[in-house]
Amino acid sequence: MSATARFDLKMDVEEKEIFSRAAAIMGTTTAAFIRIAAKEKAQELLDRDAQVTMTARDFSTFIRAFNGSFVPNAVLEKAIKAAQDIKKHA
Repeated sequence: MSATARFDLKMDVEEKEIFSRAAAIMGTTTAAFIRIAAKEKAQELLDRDAQVTMTARDFSTFIRAFNGSFVPNAVLEKAIKAAQDIKKHA
């Protein structure tokens, strides 16, 4: 069984009536309706926050850099060589 947490929420009578009517349309309790609606909105905001937005110019620059030739630095070259040596002796 998963752990539960309590969350108390105060609202005015008009808000409660709106939520109660919407919950009735969905055939659920007011608490369940608020939980579902809040979770959907929170996930929408989290998903939007996780997206990277850039201009067309920035995207073009990113694609050119992404598709361009990669030149490893000295530390990476050393690590590649070490990995190849390990592979040869394995």
